[in-house]
Amino acid sequence: MRPFPAEGGTAGTIRAIFLDRSGTSRPSQNRAAPEKQTGKFVQLRNGDREYLVFSPTSITPYHGDILERFCRDREIAAVYDGGKRRFDIRDPAWIITGGGKYEIDRGSRRIRLYDDSMAYGRFDSRGLREKVPLTKELKDYTVQID
Repeated sequence: MRPFPAEGGTAGTIRAIFLDRSGTSRPSQNRAAPEKQTGKFVQLRNGDREYLVFSPTSITPYHGDILERFCRDREIAAVYDGGKRRFDIRDPAWIITGGGKYEIDRGSRRIRLYDDSMAYGRFDSRGLREKVPLTKELKDYTVQID
């Protein structure tokens, strides 16, 4: 597994990660993100670090696909269950909290988090309105949770 300092931030922080069309959760610096986008996300934790991993459904149609790319990029041991369309992390330090859908409008600096994941259940919304705008990736965004 790759060390956490490459992720940036400190212990007790939340990190928002957006998958891009290159198929990685380490996006290309040369590609501009679209102003408006919809897709799915997975929420997971490792100790006191929390991650929200976002991806358009055109890249990753299932929540398990999002998690698979996140784990592959970080060399985290996991296994895919195609029947359940789930990707499960083998390391018990990682907790898959849940998932949902998102709508982002970068022009108006708003993100909406809603729905749930058939594979992982609903995300834990507690504190997200306050924490998400503190991330480097979504600094000062308004967060709507439905």
